[in-house]
Amino acid sequence: MRIDSSAPTRIDLAGGTYDIWPLYLFHERAQTINAAISLRAHCTLTSRRDYRVALVSEDTGESVEAAGPQALEFDRLPLVARLVRHFGARGVEVRTRAGSPLGAGIAGSSAMNIAVTGALAAWTGRTLPDEELLTLVMNIEAQVIGVPTGVQDYRPAFYGGVSAVELGCAGVRRVRLTVDLEDFGRRIVLAFTGSTRNSGINNWDVMVRRINGDPTAVRAFDLIRDAAGSLRDGLEHNDWQAVGRHLAAEWEARKQLAPGVTTPAIETLLEAARLAGALAGKVCGAGGGGCLFCLVPPESKQDVEEVIRDAGATVLPFQFEDDGLRVSRE
Repeated sequence: MRIDSSAPTRIDLAGGTYDIWPLYLFHERAQTINAAISLRAHCTLTSRRDYRVALVSEDTGESVEAAGPQALEFDRLPLVARLVRHFGARGVEVRTRAGSPLGAGIAGSSAMNIAVTGALAAWTGRTLPDEELLTLVMNIEAQVIGVPTGVQDYRPAFYGGVSAVELGCAGVRRVRLTVDLEDFGRRIVLAFTGSTRNSGINNWDVMVRRINGDPTAVRAFDLIRDAAGSLRDGLEHNDWQAVGRHLAAEWEARKQLAPGVTTPAIETLLEAARLAGALAGKVCGAGGGGCLFCLVPPESKQDVEEVIRDAGATVLPFQFEDDGLRVSRE
């Protein structure tokens, strides 16, 4: 038997970090805005006749083999190992491949988590309700990285499309936004800065500052909340100038959350893009490295891509994805 699965990564347009409990409880009308993209995480499960378990990462070249799921240790390929143990899968090779650079800030680990979970659920014949699956992957990733995880990154990987994730005391609600994905794709430049980042560290610093009531962090979160709501409205009305204004406002507020969200190299790239015609831009994820994206008029896209390459970053071709998790069986 063979099962193939994949899940998209995402660009977080606005409101990130709010999705970590309990931060969104401190600010009314908190939400994040994100969009699934075609740099997918891939997982393939194939049968083994010896009932052993093998884990293979094509990206790192690392492999692990054990007598069965309960014999797997968590010191190597810990995310996949924990998932295989949770599902009790045996007699299987689990092979993974990422479609995005390591440490890119576009939720590659969350997408891989969804892809592997979807494949293992199919392999073991388990049907998981959406919220049960999303809770499972969030909790297992928290075990792996050792700090709290947010709720937003698993939803674009699972559902696809452009979404608002509304956050409040009643829980988490995903709202699909109606956006022309082809038109939107003509207006976004995505680039890898060449420097990886650790989202767990950045987000933990921000979380501690907010819980401690740091006035600068509190004010920054208020501004991020307002920018996310306004950006959502601009997207839904195809008002790209408004989207650009509120994207810029979100980034300016985000830089106040903690030292290290931005760097001189990131600011150089964003300024070069602005001078080439970009309306606005920001770093994906927690910041400090990884990917950045710019909103551009379609006629300026090629110029922006050129100056970003000249500044030393790698432009990543992509499309917005309407599909989320895909699972097929042979």
